[in-house]
Amino acid sequence: MFSSRRRTKLLLTLLPISAIVLLLFSAVNTVKQTTRTTEAPRLHVHRHLQVAHSACEGTLYPELCVSTLSALPDLASKSVPQLISATINRTLYEIRASFSNCTGIRQKHKDLNTLENRAISDCLELFDDTIAELTSALLDLSPKKTTSEHFHDMQTLFSGAMTNQYTCLDGFAYSKGDVRDAIKDNLYNISRHVSNSLVMLKKVPGFNMTLKSESEVFPEYGRVKRGFPTWVSSKDRKLLQTTVNATKYDLIVAKDGTGNYTTIGGAVAAAPNSSTTRFVIYIKAGSYFENVEVERKKTMLMFVGDGIGKTVVKASRNVIDGWTTFRSATVAVVGNGFIAKGISFENSAGPSKHQAVALRSGSDLSVFYKCSFIGYQDTLYAHSLRQFYRDCDIYGTVDFIFGNAAVVFQNCNLYARKPNENQKNIFTAQGREDPNQNTGISILNCKVAAAADLIPNQTNYKTYLGRPWKEYSRTVYLQSYIGDLVDPTGWIEWNGTFALSTLYYGEYKNRGPGSNTSARVTWPGYRVINSSSVASQFTVEGFLRGSQWLNTTGIPFYLDLSS
Repeated sequence: MFSSRRRTKLLLTLLPISAIVLLLFSAVNTVKQTTRTTEAPRLHVHRHLQVAHSACEGTLYPELCVSTLSALPDLASKSVPQLISATINRTLYEIRASFSNCTGIRQKHKDLNTLENRAISDCLELFDDTIAELTSALLDLSPKKTTSEHFHDMQTLFSGAMTNQYTCLDGFAYSKGDVRDAIKDNLYNISRHVSNSLVMLKKVPGFNMTLKSESEVFPEYGRVKRGFPTWVSSKDRKLLQTTVNATKYDLIVAKDGTGNYTTIGGAVAAAPNSSTTRFVIYIKAGSYFENVEVERKKTMLMFVGDGIGKTVVKASRNVIDGWTTFRSATVAVVGNGFIAKGISFENSAGPSKHQAVALRSGSDLSVFYKCSFIGYQDTLYAHSLRQFYRDCDIYGTVDFIFGNAAVVFQNCNLYARKPNENQKNIFTAQGREDPNQNTGISILNCKVAAAADLIPNQTNYKTYLGRPWKEYSRTVYLQSYIGDLVDPTGWIEWNGTFALSTLYYGEYKNRGPGSNTSARVTWPGYRVINSSSVASQFTVEGFLRGSQWLNTTGIPFYLDLSS
């Protein structure tokens, strides 16, 4: 028997030289083919990851972004809108999982207190809102549409979707249980997916981010025409400028029984769902003691009252009595395209009840004209999406204009009331969580003053223009009258150095005894705006794209800095 080595040696001895060369060439070629077969998948994976890393460049959560996109087949062939769509579809899956998780917690833990149950209800509603907003964004990302033309709409929808997750968590602020800890990681993950989508959105071909500076801007609000954002249609504008007697109504609410309904809630329930045309409810003079909710399905609704102080909607929910801030609102509006004219919204809980909201709006392209909002702490909750307030009066004490909408107040009166002892008055607490959100508060040509009950006690209480509720808080005062009640420093911290370098607070050409900026705070995020081009980015046109929607409402408005 020959050993294998000896057989090989004998074979090589017997073979001619040419055959040996052929054998050696075949062996080398086999090795090369094996190497190529091994290397090909590695090169494919490497290129795949390169594409993912490129798409995720600039995101705040790149690892999450890359892991999400790298799971997609044929990644290199995907367009930017397709990459965003894939991320949003993943996000929708996680939102539905969070919905099921919250429902399961409620069913499993029968010992949840009232506040925790209400906070879970808030979360479930906010998840529904988020699903609706992201589904709407997916339609704008479809190949049938030009994504760049819907950039600002999607930016608004993504910003609102992120806000919803943090609002859900805020509902457990006063809870001693562990529900918040059980759900927070999933909600943070959802927000991070949407944050990454906001960054990728800026890479959509055809959209030119023509920023006038690298400072923060309010690009999504839009142009203003004749005093109103142009997203207010000519029909709505006419409707708002028509007298009460000359207006045609679809339903009438009257406490004395002379209308179709005696309660506002009854009329709202009777209004059509998913309307694409304006549906007008006239609310006759009187005080209506009820909590009113305009749900998402109630679109294009308009409330018309007999005027500030004449038509009054009043209730007194508050956090001390076990309501979340979100759910404490006397009137809560979510249905898109909502308009109110000539109505007072009031939460009468009083200063000792802490957070007690008069009105909460999460209605995109909502408008409030010649209305008043009366409360103490957290009076007006401009929760999310795009909103416009014109010729309105807002009364409160602590953080009384707050939220994370893209909101402009034009020609409004902001009145600080007498707070509790040892409290401070703070006009605004803006809640932007992420630098890519297009949200903020713009106060343009307004009056900032003391209410009647504060005037004789003004020296006993400190009053400030705002403080940073969230890390990227953004608020500006433009060409407004600022009374002497405002402390010379202007602004106040939320908690130590939190957000002082990431916030954006600005003042531009204000007037009045409280407008002197020489002793203002020296935070990295605060600035005196000296450029009209920068200031213009915070107007109805620069911020709300008002020219695209306010024309339809009939409310007077102006697009730029001039009145």
